Parts: sequence; C-alpha cells; structure tokens
Amino acid sequence: MSAITCFKAYDIRGQLGTQLDEGIAYRIARGFAQWLKPKKVVLGGDIRESSSALKAALANGLRDEGVDVLDLGMVGTEEVYFATFHLGVDGGIEVTASHNPIDYNGFKLVREGARPISADTGLADIRALAEAQEYELVDGRDPNVADADRGSYELVDVREQYVEHLMNYIDPAAFTPMRLVVNAGNGAAGPAIDALEKAFADLHMPVELVKICHNPDGSFPNGIPNPLLPENRGITRDAVLKYQADMGIAWDGDFDRCFLFDEQGRFIEGYYIVGLLAEAFLQKERGARIIHDPRLVWNTVEQIEQNGGVAIQTKAGHAFIKERMRAEDAIYGGEMSAHHYFRDFAYCDSGMIPWLLVAELMCRKGKPLSELVDERIAAYPSSGEINLTVSDAPTVLRAIEDQYAPAALDVDYTDGLSICYADWRFNLRASNTEPVIRLNVESRGDIALMERETEKLVEAIKAV
Repeated sequence: MSAITCFKAYDIRGQLGTQLDEGIAYRIARGFAQWLKPKKVVLGGDIRESSSALKAALANGLRDEGVDVLDLGMVGTEEVYFATFHLGVDGGIEVTASHNPIDYNGFKLVREGARPISADTGLADIRALAEAQEYELVDGRDPNVADADRGSYELVDVREQYVEHLMNYIDPAAFTPMRLVVNAGNGAAGPAIDALEKAFADLHMPVELVKICHNPDGSFPNGIPNPLLPENRGITRDAVLKYQADMGIAWDGDFDRCFLFDEQGRFIEGYYIVGLLAEAFLQKERGARIIHDPRLVWNTVEQIEQNGGVAIQTKAGHAFIKERMRAEDAIYGGEMSAHHYFRDFAYCDSGMIPWLLVAELMCRKGKPLSELVDERIAAYPSSGEINLTVSDAPTVLRAIEDQYAPAALDVDYTDGLSICYADWRFNLRASNTEPVIRLNVESRGDIALMERETEKLVEAIKAV
C-alpha cells in the first residue's frame, strides 16, 4: 500500500509528478467507484495541460469498476455540478486546480444531486480504498477486467441546458443597455461566456461583452487566473476604464468564483457582494432564508433584514454552507471569499449566477455598481482578510480571547473566535490547510476605528 498525499479537507489537489499522476488518478477513480457504487458518473476538466490525461485516467478507473462515464469535455466545475443534478446521475468529478500554480492539478468530487464529498463525508474513505490497491495497467486500464464487464464511455454536451438554467435567475426584460468587461483568465470560463452572449442576443438583451484573456489556454499566458491576488487585478481594472464599462467580471480557472469591479475599475470586496445578492433574491422572494459565514456579518445581516429576509449564520466552507442551506431551505448562501451558493442550483456554488443578478439589480435600480456598494462600505468598513503565519494557532486564539473577551458584548465560537463590541467586531480563525491564522475586522461607520483596532490586533497576534 502506498500513501496518496493529495487529499485535502474539501477536495483533491497536488503537485504533478510528486503527489498526483495518471496512476494515482486511476486508483482514486477505482476508490470513488468502490465507495459510492455509482452506475453513471459525469466527468469534466479545466484547460490545464495535464487535465485531459488525468480525466482519461479517471474514466478508465471508473469503467474498470463497471461505471458508465459521461464526458462533458472542457468545462467549469459548476457545469459538472449542473450535469450531475440535471441528468440525474450518481456522481461527478471535475479535474481542476482552479487558481493553484501551473504544476498542480486536482479533483472536485460530488455524489448524487451534486452533494459535496469532503473529508468527513467520504473523501477519507475514498483515499483509504485508493491506497489499499495497486494496479498493473496496460494502456491505462486493468487487463484483468473483461471488456464485457467495463462501463461505457460517451461524450455529452449539456452547455445549452446549463445556459438556459442560468437565464432563469434573471428577467431579460429588466436589462437596460450595459457594457461589461469579462476576463476569463484564459481558463474554462470563455466558452460558457460565449454561450451566454448568444442567449443575450437571442433575447435581444442590450448587453455588450468586452472579452479579455478570453481564449482557453493551459499555458496561462496572462498568469494563473486568481483575481483574489491584487497583482492580478490590473488588467481587468484597466479594461473597465479603457472601454468605459459598467462593470468588470473576472473568474478563477474553473470559474466557480467571480470577482466584480465597478465602473471606476475598483475591485469590490466579496463581503459587500453577499449583501447585494441577498437583496437581489429578497426582491424576488420576500421572507426567504439566507446563509452567511461569521467572518464579516453586520452589513450582510442589515441588508437581509431591511429587505425582509432571515439571516442565518454558519461555519465558513462549502460543505457547511451547503448542508445548512439544505436544512433551512435557504434560497442563497454567501461567503466573503466569493463563493456564492444557490438553492435552485442544487445548493451548489456558481461563478456565473452572481454577476447576472448584480447586473440585473444595477438595471432595476438605475444605479452604477459604485453607488450600490459605496453606502454599504461607508456604513460597515472592513479590513479584508488578513493572513498571518503562526506556528500554534490554538495558543494564539486563546491568548487573544483572554485579552479581548472580558470587555466584549458577545463572544461567538461558530467558526474560530468572533468578538463583538458596540461599534466594532472581529473574527479570528485558523486555516484548515496551512499554518496561517485569518483575521477580519469591521466597524460601524468608523474607518479610522477599524484601521486602528486592526493594527492593534495584528500586533497582539505577532506578540503571541
């Protein structure tokens, strides 16, 4: 038995050659099939140069376990989610490393209904099954499995149905003329954007798309698509200004997250987008429940309550959000990390639905994006997430709690440590995957107070 080291808390990710190769992909596929016992599974892959070969290895492993494979080709993660629930199959796998370095790749796994599979709901079992067996492969498949016992293989295309589904979230008649810069980052988003553009034209929607870094290219000539990094934002900002666009949208490599820029080219923090999307949904379904994470909360809760909704807090992370959304029948769930989840999308995250809803909201209100968010940013200024390297996160959390809790109005442990005072609050939580502690601070309308307290907290953490 040989160890497989690319399993993480929520997915599978590893460096090519050292942690992940076609042989490991084959074993993971066999483990997945032995654990889930599916009849039919969809496969998709991003544009990375290693994705096609890894996807072929997964297909061979699944077929050698008697599983029928439906190959979607080059698609984003959410297209695998969509195909899994739309086609009613037993599971799905996307080959992607999203925003990781170019020498990485990985897999995102779901079961029936596009339900997530994470470490405590199956990934650990799949890893054990994959590690327990070695296979002597010939032409990528197990010669001990007879052809008659292998599953079938079929190329399928559900993009048209996927785009039809996306268009259900908006009212095309509500759209007024707008120009949008779309930056696919040379990732998987380009073909999906083209399909949406055709849908806009068919419905005579006055939406013009200015495409940059559009063509899928696994060598990533403009850098790995990760708009969370400030150094990667300039190209979108500059295009918004050059083309006098109403909004800029940039995606990561597998487009399960989108990042928005206002008409001034300013990057909008994901925290304020959660509040906007909550408002957009509550205009359509008053009284709906909305899930949010505990890192930054005041703006989100106020926007939900002002628009007649019910705000429900749960731990950050897609497995926790999706589980709570199902339990509450919540219409929408949002994280400040730019993951947005939708009930009608099988409670999965999408990087296409958010910008469609924000664009519609801009048209309905007749206001630019800057105006929609400026008031909220002024009301609840925030630090953005600050990552600090620490050797012992539990010790840091205890020390900060001892220092800050005695004078607090409220102390909450939903996710890490949240401490609240009358006019400012903070959340401090340890990373699941690296020796890092993450800090978020917000205040009620006082940016100087927020900045001052953030500085003090950073110093206090470093002192521990």
